Amino acid sequence: MKNQLKNNWKLFLIASLTLGLAPFNPPHLLGKIQWILGGNAFDSENGMHAADWFDVLLHGLPWLLLIISAMLNLFSFKKTK
Repeated sequence: MKNQLKNNWKLFLIASLTLGLAPFNPPHLLGKIQWILGGNAFDSENGMHAADWFDVLLHGLPWLLLIISAMLNLFSFKKTK
């Protein structure tokens, strides 16, 4: 599993730049992150619903996988030197 995460960084990069940023103007994920960081995501009136949280997961997962892959590659690169 660790090697798959480490070796598939190109796939994660493509997924991040396509699915992770779609729709492109403005990126959907940035709006959701602002909603969460603003505190309104947990508001009872204007809070996020299950579909909104799924949207965050769908658009954010490629970025998370890319970050994990980059970290694994960096730590692997440091160990070889």
